Amino acid sequence: MNSKNPDFDVMLADVARFVREEAMPRENEIEQADAMPEDVVERMRALGYFGWSIPQEFGGAGLTTEQLVRGAFELSQVSVAFRARVGTNTGIGSEALVADGSEAQKQRYLPRLASGALTGAFALTESDAGSDATALRTTARRDGDHYVLDGSKCFITNAPIADLFTVMARTDPSIPGAGGISAFLVERGTAGLTTSDPYAKMGQAGSPVGDVHFKGCRVPAANLIGGLEGQGFRTAMKVLNKQRIHLAALCTGPAIRMLDEAVAYTSRREQFGKPVAEFQLVQALIAECQTEIYAARSMILETARKRDAGEDVALEASMCKMFASEMCGRVADRAVQMFGGRGYLAGNAVERFYRDVRAFRIYEGTTQIHQLNIAKITLRRAAHKNATQHDDGVATTAVCAA
Repeated sequence: MNSKNPDFDVMLADVARFVREEAMPRENEIEQADAMPEDVVERMRALGYFGWSIPQEFGGAGLTTEQLVRGAFELSQVSVAFRARVGTNTGIGSEALVADGSEAQKQRYLPRLASGALTGAFALTESDAGSDATALRTTARRDGDHYVLDGSKCFITNAPIADLFTVMARTDPSIPGAGGISAFLVERGTAGLTTSDPYAKMGQAGSPVGDVHFKGCRVPAANLIGGLEGQGFRTAMKVLNKQRIHLAALCTGPAIRMLDEAVAYTSRREQFGKPVAEFQLVQALIAECQTEIYAARSMILETARKRDAGEDVALEASMCKMFASEMCGRVADRAVQMFGGRGYLAGNAVERFYRDVRAFRIYEGTTQIHQLNIAKITLRRAAHKNATQHDDGVATTAVCAA
């Protein structure tokens, strides 16, 4: 489906309408209940939101990366709970299957993930394996035609409600780091798998996050993703490279919403006999927000197009995630400032987003980890370029000498 396809444009307009007319009026209800109403979930199932990035042959919309982020720009302008409810299925909860799953695994699970009949979760992080994900201690021991999983995961989005977990576990303890890690599909209801109650959090009400525990959890060998041991970390990186672009877009939608709210409020609130928006220092805040949102959108769309063209976007994806998450935090701070005292009071979108977006700079790689990643890739490419130029120089010199 081309991003300029009229069908996609209609879909995008429908998402924007859903956000304005159906989702935004439910935000305070969800905040107070700290839960997503089942009728809203069912509505998003009917609209196909759970299957955006799942291939059409498995019942999804088959959106390209560019289309996915354009949809994310729209859907994330409402409370984080909405996009989080569908986001694991359109991102980390299905991408491992899409990228590396066997045909049988795809046929078994992707149609139900696309319809929203199953909710997916991506179980990688552990208490001592967050930024250093290769330090994970959850193990998977082969026992006949099963693997036995033992260990715990934490900070897992949708863990308390998920039906299918993509789990990273160490199948070969003798291999340190990434090499001994494999990826498994584990269904809720499997003996030995339990999940915690949702955490009490600073923000993102209605988006449950919790622990996943494995104690003698017997998983069929057929649920080893791709049927190969030792490939799990490579699969995880495929998932995260795409998800970082997706998450960058999900950081940008809230910034768009907060700026819209701040512009509307400052345009109607008067001080000293005129709207606050007419004061130059307030206009400076508006200009800074607008410029940074535009920069983030531009980066994300460019990177999405590169990924769709088959290019390596590890560097760009990391830059997008770092910039967009930091940008969103700055926009949130400015928006509260533009609202003044009212921006500190519960019950308005700016106050809620101010709390919600703080997590963006932590998950899917902290800002500091992305700084290191960006620098390492840049230095590695520079070293490769210098080595190539040196080799060319030596070759040219040899030809001339001959």
